Amino acid sequence: MQQLLDHQQTQRHTWATGDYDAMMRTEGLYAVGARLSRAAEVREGDTVLDVACGTGNATIPAAQAGGRVTGLDLTPELLAVARQRADQAGVEVELQEGDAEQLPFDDASFDVALSSFGCMFAPRHEIAAGELARVLRPGGRLGVVAWTPEGAMGDFFRTAAPHMPAPPPFVDPPLAWGQEDDVRELFEGTGLTLRFARESWTITHDSVEAAVECYTTLFGPLATARQLAEEEGRWPAFEADLTALFERLDPSSGPVVEFPAEYLVVLGAKERT
Repeated sequence: MQQLLDHQQTQRHTWATGDYDAMMRTEGLYAVGARLSRAAEVREGDTVLDVACGTGNATIPAAQAGGRVTGLDLTPELLAVARQRADQAGVEVELQEGDAEQLPFDDASFDVALSSFGCMFAPRHEIAAGELARVLRPGGRLGVVAWTPEGAMGDFFRTAAPHMPAPPPFVDPPLAWGQEDDVRELFEGTGLTLRFARESWTITHDSVEAAVECYTTLFGPLATARQLAEEEGRWPAFEADLTALFERLDPSSGPVVEFPAEYLVVLGAKERT
């Protein structure tokens, strides 16, 4: 238990580092949250939960679609940005600090449960999946997106991993949420019927150097890893590996780096009783 609490505290600090909102804007990734809301068919009056909502990835689009939305995240700093973004968008949302593995809601509380590149970072996937299913009403709908291991972001995470602190042994690999068979197993016995699709979002940076700088200053896990690498004199090797990655993802001779990033869309419907 203490290991888990320590890990949660580390995660809070990690995701508060950098500027997640600026990274999402730079890459246009808020559009994926809007795609997810549409795919889950959020409608006027639906009660919606966005788990590991970050800075409002799917929270705000679901509210704009007419849902009565609650966004939950472990990191208060991300929730503060989500609140600002909701105000700017002119929508009302409920934002709450909490753990994806222990959702503070009663059984069958929501019509829709969403997670946009969020619950994939929960340490114990089966528990997080069970919680998503638990809070859905009979007939409720699930929508989750996660990066696939085969796509560009899979390469990105594998390239970065040797330069980052090793996770505790109980932490499941985030990219497992991007594999259909693994996700089916996670939701086995929960009463959810699942369907899948693979989509992609084209990520663009002005240059290889801009891509490296974006991820290692704005994206919390890599910004934290860069700080440690600089302190320990390992940053040149880390930078070289990321540079080689982005050159490989976009081998064109032009200055702009552009590559499609594949993600898995998980849609589910909970059986009616």
